[in-house]
This record gives sequence, C-alpha cells and structure tokens, in this order.
Amino acid sequence: MQLSFQKGSRSLILGGLLLVMMAIFVARLFYLQIIKHDDYVAQAAAEQVKPLTIPAKRGLIYAMDGEQPVQLVMNQTVYTLFVDPQTVTNPEKVMDVVRRVAGGNLRPNIDKLIAKKDTRYQIIGTKLTRQQAELIKKEELKGVGFQEMTQRVYPEGGLAAQTLGFVNAEGNGQYGIEEALNDRLVGHDGLLKSVTDISGVPLTIGNQNINKPAKNGDNIALTIDRNVQAYAEKALAAGLQRSHATNGSVVVMDPQSGKVMAMANLPTYKPAEYTKVEDAAAFNNPVITKPYEPGSDIKTFTVATGLDRGAIQPDSTYVNTDSIKVEDRTINNATKGQTGTITMQTALNYSLNTGMVTVAQRLGDGKNITLDARRTIYDYFHNRFAFGQKTGIELAGEQAGIIISPDDQEGNAVRYSNMTFGQGMDLTMIQVASAFGALINGGTYYSPTVVAGTVDTNGTLKPASPKPSRSGVISAESSAKLHQMVRTARATFYAKNDKPGYDVGGKTGTSQTIENGKYVDNQTIGTYLGYGGDSAPRYVIMVEVSGKGLNLQGNKDAMPIFTDISNWMIDYLKLQPRG
Repeated sequence: MQLSFQKGSRSLILGGLLLVMMAIFVARLFYLQIIKHDDYVAQAAAEQVKPLTIPAKRGLIYAMDGEQPVQLVMNQTVYTLFVDPQTVTNPEKVMDVVRRVAGGNLRPNIDKLIAKKDTRYQIIGTKLTRQQAELIKKEELKGVGFQEMTQRVYPEGGLAAQTLGFVNAEGNGQYGIEEALNDRLVGHDGLLKSVTDISGVPLTIGNQNINKPAKNGDNIALTIDRNVQAYAEKALAAGLQRSHATNGSVVVMDPQSGKVMAMANLPTYKPAEYTKVEDAAAFNNPVITKPYEPGSDIKTFTVATGLDRGAIQPDSTYVNTDSIKVEDRTINNATKGQTGTITMQTALNYSLNTGMVTVAQRLGDGKNITLDARRTIYDYFHNRFAFGQKTGIELAGEQAGIIISPDDQEGNAVRYSNMTFGQGMDLTMIQVASAFGALINGGTYYSPTVVAGTVDTNGTLKPASPKPSRSGVISAESSAKLHQMVRTARATFYAKNDKPGYDVGGKTGTSQTIENGKYVDNQTIGTYLGYGGDSAPRYVIMVEVSGKGLNLQGNKDAMPIFTDISNWMIDYLKLQPRG
C-alpha cells in the first residue's frame, strides 16, 4: 500500500516535531534553572566554596625566674597534610611523593583515604616539619593541602612535669595546669570560607567568603620559680637516694601570699614523652592528689588551737607518764622518757602524743574530750584551716581528703584524740602547707595558687587578681606564740644544721599507713613541715617520703631534704640575718 501526502503536509509534520522538541528543551531548562536551581547552587558551592579551619595557637606556659617570666612550655609549628579526594588527579604520584618525603608521619592506608571520593577532606599525615611541607609543595600536587598546627616543646625537659601536665594527640590538656586551664589555653579556632579554583586554591573574590580570625589561647605565667623548682627536684632526688625511698614530694610556698614556688615529685616523667610512660601514676601530682594521714606535723595545729582558745600556753604543764587513757583506749608516746611534770613546749619538742591529747581534754572539761571540745577542734581543723576541703588550686585532680565531723557517729572521742597527733583523717600536702602558713604568718590563710598571671606578646607579665584570703584564722598573738614554739622545737635538735642568724622552725612527722583497712607495722611515711625567713617567714617547705615496705621517719629521711632546700632558699632569696 503506498502512502501519499498532500502538498505542504511534510512541512507541517516537521514543524510540529520542532515545536515538540522546543517544548521539551524549554521544560528541561525550566526544570534545571527554576525547580533545581537551589540544588545546583548548593552543589557548586560544595565544589567551589571550601571551609578551612584556622587553628588557634595554644597559649604558652611560663615559669618565673625571680621577677621575670621565662618560657617553660613552647609551641613548635608542624603541619597536617590533607587531600581533597575529588580534586586529586594523580593519586599514584601523590602517594609516591608523600611516602618518600614524610613516610613516618603518614596515617596507615593512605591509598584508601585518597580513594574516598564522597568526601572533600581527608587527613593523611600529621606533625610534618616545615621542610617536609615545602618539599611536598614543590611537586604542585592537585588536591593536596596543609594546615599549620602546633605541638608542645619543653625547653626545661621534665621540670615541674606534674604541675604542667601535657597535651594529648587530640589537642586537649591532660593533668596539671594543661587540663585545669585547658579552656583558657586552647583559644578559639578561626574560619576561612572561600571560593577556590579547580586546584583547591582559595580565591580572593566572591560574596561567600568568610574570614574569622583565630583567637590564640592565653599565655599563662605560673608562680613556680624555675630555680626553686630545679633545686627542689635535685634535693628530693638526693634525699630519696640516701633513704632508698621510692616516692617523694616537696612543696615550697610563700606564706605571705599563698604562691607555690615549687612542686617536686618522684617518680616523674617528661611531658614531651608522655606516650612512653608505662605507669600512669607518674602523671599524678601527689601534693594535691594523694590524701594521707599526715602524722605529727598536725601537732602544730593542735597546739595552735589550744593557744588560740586560751586552753594552754607554751609554759602550761601537765604530768606525762608516756601514756594516756581515752575511753577504752590507751594512747602511748613514740618517744619515751620525758616523764613527770613538763611544759607544752617540751611536749611539742619531743612530739609527745600525751601532750596533744591533754590539749584536747583542756578544750573540754579538762578530763575528757567532750562534744564541745570535738566541735572546737573541728571548727579549727575543717572551717579555719580548711582540712578536708579542696583548696581550689588551679591544677587538675585535686582531692579533698576526709575529716570526720563530731556530729557523725564516727566522730567520737577516740577518733579526735588520734586526730590531735595526725591520725584518723586524710589530708593533702597542699592543705597542710597552706594552713601552716597561716599559723606562722600572723593568722592569715592565703588560698594556694600556681597562677601568677598572663604574659602578653611583648613578654610583659600582667599579674593575676589575688585569690581569696581569710584573716584571723588564729589571732596574731596566738600566731606569734606558735611561731616561737615551732622555732624552739627545731632548735632543740636541729639548729646546728641551719645557717646561723635566720628564723627557721619546723616539725617532724612519721605516720603509719593503712592497707586493707588496718595499720601495718612495716611501712611508714616520713614528713617534715617547716618555714624559714628573716624578719618574717619567707617560705614554707613540706617534704614527704615513702616506699613500699619501708619504715621511713620524719627526722631521718624527710628533715634533711627540708634543711637542704631551706639553706639554699636563704641564699637564693638573699635574706638578711637577724641582728
């Protein structure tokens, strides 16, 4: 069958087809330009507009060298190597170059990271040096970029390690000041959001550009004096070697301000090598994190309480029989022989438990440690001296310790008799040393601090606001008496060890340790708590030494470390001998 068309019919058909095709194109363009407009704009922005984080620089940490801040923790510039998998055109060349230049800094399986075409940002290497970054940049690899980062550098090695802490791989501070003040040190990252060319290079045009500068972290100056810290660490190490002790701590404070001049601990570590530490206990700062029964150091606080309440005077007497009965318990002296009628000064000199229990009795009815007596002791120990409370020092991990209230069932007369000579409660060295400063400085408690202030870009120190202080913890008169008693107690046995002409006093402590809820006989902690100065106390030093299965004593093991540091401090502070 043969089809035939009228004249002009072919033109009509062709015209109709053209109209249909035009309608399809118009509809398609309408769909693409109107309906899908926002989607394609978003896709274009995703490909052309890249947000780049501008890392803030972590604040530096300074110690003091006398009055001058010096860098203790610095930053070193390193580079993070990243790729945009969608822009990389030659993955084999990229892998060959980066492996050759920075093999030890690369993440495993970089080939898989580069092949992730559904992402625009993959980190393939960290902590590259500037030289490594420059060598890779010379290759002009498409889709490869760098971010400038910083890592911590410690010019003083392991000095004050537990006070400093460290920064982990994620950039967060851990332990010490790094953790406690992490929010201030870390700063705030900036943002660069810019249109880029095909190689991923930011352009300077485009209304979608955002440039938010980074705010670097605060540069923190510590009250730690690098010279005092270094000597304290040296003296502690020598003392532990003499005693064969395995653990020890020293804190040196200014009793006129609460500023910590040194915190030394052994065992220790190097913050730059924190990943090599096998026992995480080395990261802790026992001065603030390890409550323990402080022992006879506390006798100075018992005497101060008695003096301040008018229950005793330095020359008050009692009859010492080397034992005293409290309810159904008999308490004995560790030092025997000072029997008969003796003064409270003698009781402190020879560290007699009977004298301290007598003080507690005289705070009551004279014969018993009454509820009123216990409440008085608790008021002084807990409320005034801040035992059993966190001091608020600016370091991570501080523990509060424990002191039992007399209104608690366990706060009975027997416990409080033990508390008068440093048992039956758990305290930290920072609590004891801070409160001791108040006993000998006239009666003002200064909250301990390790922050001296901030340092600006010119290296100028802006002092921190003073931390809270409390006057009248004990009266000035009571402080003067206690001051003299502690000086006399040291002079009775150890004056020959001190530089002549200076005001030095202190008290030994030997405390039992508890394992599985019971005191053990083969292990004691030796401590020494003292001060030194000229016309006024200029430093407080507390020393603690311990070791598994070791019977260590305050006078033999801790006191020589105190003496070593004390004599050095007199020279370092250029104190003038009394006339």
